[in-house]
This record gives sequence, structure tokens and C-alpha cells, in this order.
Amino acid sequence: MQEFLDQGGFDDLLAFVAVADTGSFVLAAQRLGRDASTVSRRVGKLERRLGVRLLSRTTRRLALTEIGAAYHRRLQSVLDELNSAGRDASERAATPQGLVRVSVPMSFGRLWIAPLIPGFLARHPQIRVDLRTTDRYVDLIEEGFDVAIRVGTLPESSLIARRIATYRDRLVAAPGYLARRGVPQQPGDLMDHDCVGFTGYLSWPDWPLVRDGERVTVRPSGPLVSDSSEALLLAALEGVGIGLFPDWLAGPHLAEGRLVEVLPGWAGKTDGGVHAVMPPGRLVPAKVRVFVDDIAQALKAGWRW
Repeated sequence: MQEFLDQGGFDDLLAFVAVADTGSFVLAAQRLGRDASTVSRRVGKLERRLGVRLLSRTTRRLALTEIGAAYHRRLQSVLDELNSAGRDASERAATPQGLVRVSVPMSFGRLWIAPLIPGFLARHPQIRVDLRTTDRYVDLIEEGFDVAIRVGTLPESSLIARRIATYRDRLVAAPGYLARRGVPQQPGDLMDHDCVGFTGYLSWPDWPLVRDGERVTVRPSGPLVSDSSEALLLAALEGVGIGLFPDWLAGPHLAEGRLVEVLPGWAGKTDGGVHAVMPPGRLVPAKVRVFVDDIAQALKAGWRW
């Protein structure tokens, strides 16, 4: 069967069905957008492959043979089924339904994405979600993910990326720490303070800071470094030292007064992005498009950082 199709057999079948439907090579050619001689050659090729005569040709008329009529009926049922399958695929693609496999960073996913999933499922009962949390950059195509939520700078790739939120990196500390050690007045003062350092920053062990276009780089030191931003946040809350955290992580604690911004106006990142990343291709399935739209809207509506 595969060899038959590889040799252009499907086009031969379509040519025969068009001739059988219209009773004319000329009309069949008009339907297919081909010339009549090409259609005639394709039908002849099909007859030679099958070893039977499908059409009875005379100078005055064209008719199906008995075998040709039976073959046409069978082919027509197959083509009807193919058309039905195509319509079904299009309808399923247009209707949000099915499984959405999602990869999210552990901290951001736990704090900001996971709480949104129940509401999303309630609004879209025909969609199921497989949510995987990892700080590893997954290969969407190789590992079969429909979308990944990624925080920070994206590497160059052919993937589709949509920014769904922004954030800043802020210097923060617990009020108790600042009462004990004093409040820094300028970036250079950080060298005299205990700092907690996130080794996951691309710039580590440096903190590049910016304010109104002015840029300064400091190299902090202190009693704790970690690849877990949440572990460092807990330490900062306990007064261990000053930390540089994204406001999606530190924001709620700043609002509650458990943390205080240090050197207001100075930031490690002023235009950080949260992105929904999807496999390349012009068409994004409806289930994925709805998921990304819903999450983006929910993040915007619940903006607390």
C-alpha cells in the first residue's frame, strides 16, 4: 500500500473517481485543475497497475465497466471516510479539548501556576492537564510537552514564545537584619553586609545592578549560597542577610512587611520576562491556546508582585 501511494497512486485514484463522477475526462480535468491528457494518463496507469479495465471508452461515450463501477463504490466510501476524518480532526483542533502537557519551573510553578489550574479546569471541563515541575529546560518536542512556562532570558530557538508576565529583581532584607546591621545607602555598601546568593543567576557570583540607566556590578559575600531561591528567601526572612530576588517571589513578603526593599530604585533585572514557550509551527492547538490565554489573563488579574 505504501509503495502504491509513494508512486503517485493516490493521484491516480482521485483522477479515476473524478472521471467516474463526471463521465468525462474534460470535466474531470476541470474539477482537478489538470489537463485532460494528464487525467487520462493517470487513469490508464491505475488500470495497468490493477490489471483490469475500469472504463469503457469509445469515440462517442465513456462508461464504467462492471469492475470499474464496483471499484468506484469502494473508493467513494474510503474517500468519504477520509473527508470525515479530516472534518473531525479540524473540529477537534478548533474545540479546546484533550490533554495539555505543561512544564513549569519549580518555585514559580508552585507559587503562581499551580494555584490557577483548578479554576482553569473548571472553566474548561473538556481539557485535562499534566503539570510537571522542574528547573531543567525540557525539550518540548523530544519529551512531548505542549507548552513550557519559562522565567528569565530565553535562548535563541525556533520555538514559539509569548511573554505572559514581567518582573524585576529586587534587593531585600528582613527588618530585623537592617536594624542590627544598618541600611545600605549605595551599592558599594553591600560589600560590608552579609548577603545570600542564588547561584542560578547567569551573572553569579556578581550582582549587576541598574538604576535609571546607571549600571554597577557588585560581588556579594555572605554565609549562604544556594541553587534554591526558596531556601534563600527563607534565610532572608530569618534575617540571615540581604538577597536579590525576583519580585514574583519576594513581592508578597514585601507587601506584608516581612521584607523591606534595600536600595530602592536599584534592580538586578528591570524587564524580566515570564514566557509561555510552545513547539514551532503555524498552528497552535486550541487546547494550548486557551491554556496560555487563561494563565496569562489570570496572572494579570491576580498581579500581586
